[in-house]
Amino acid sequence: MDEIRTVGLVGIGNIGKHFATRLMAAGFDVIGFDVDPGAAAALEKAGAKTVDSIAELGASVETVLLSLPTPGIVKEVILGEGGLTSGGKVRLIVDLSTTGPAVTREIAGGLEGSAIQFIGAPVSGGTANAEQGKLAVMAAGPQAACERIRPILDVIGRNIFYLGEDPSLGQTVKIVNNTLYATTMIASCEALVYGVKAGLDPQTLLDVINVSSGRSFATLERIPQCALDGSFPLRFTTELLHKDVKMCIDDAERIGAPMQVNPVARQFLAFSMTQGGGRKDNVEVLRHIEQWAGVEVRSGPQSSEKKKEA
Repeated sequence: MDEIRTVGLVGIGNIGKHFATRLMAAGFDVIGFDVDPGAAAALEKAGAKTVDSIAELGASVETVLLSLPTPGIVKEVILGEGGLTSGGKVRLIVDLSTTGPAVTREIAGGLEGSAIQFIGAPVSGGTANAEQGKLAVMAAGPQAACERIRPILDVIGRNIFYLGEDPSLGQTVKIVNNTLYATTMIASCEALVYGVKAGLDPQTLLDVINVSSGRSFATLERIPQCALDGSFPLRFTTELLHKDVKMCIDDAERIGAPMQVNPVARQFLAFSMTQGGGRKDNVEVLRHIEQWAGVEVRSGPQSSEKKKEA
């Protein structure tokens, strides 16, 4: 088959926009679609072409990448009326979203017997790594198709993994990863609040943890980058993380794999959502623990002042 040089992209949000700009910088022609006119306009300004509908995109390109927020949207974009399958030209769909194994299997079943190949290739690493092309990519699907899109994956990711012919396997790895992140992130927030309440400087405490056995992605990157200065930039919402954890626990229950600890993280994320935190960055769950303890995990003098007040 010919080398892929033109790709469609559905979803030009916090992650998708970096896929687009990196692919264009690498010499690919990108044709994009997003329900947000502002996102589409920004992509056009960056040099890409955009279309007005999913069906139009499906009639324009053979290879389409998806970067979408929920499994339901992914399913509708692929199989729904006016979706990619109605365009007639698409031959390969690469789902870079966190869609979960159940819906991925459903989509693969819906495409069975068609001329369209389907790859589940969720990514991990956040917006900063997406911008720099340093994501982890968990690809699964027909091996020949995965090899064909490898030049695309190499543009957006640094660590590319092939998980097997079943497109749902990459999604399984992704939700396991995100569930582990959620649990360690919340546990780390609790531990840091305790340390500050006990009189430790939060930066020093993190420095010790990060050269010791308690370190994690949360302590190495997310908390230092987003919480210590109180900025809490929006990188990945609480409601999206909750969605991923729920998918993992539900699928584990389906196959009879016991989970006792991770459901507590799901419950805490759900609590944060009831307090108005659903569309805020997931690290903002720290604020609830700080409020209960009467301290703030911040670098600089404000942390000390808060402890004195408590």
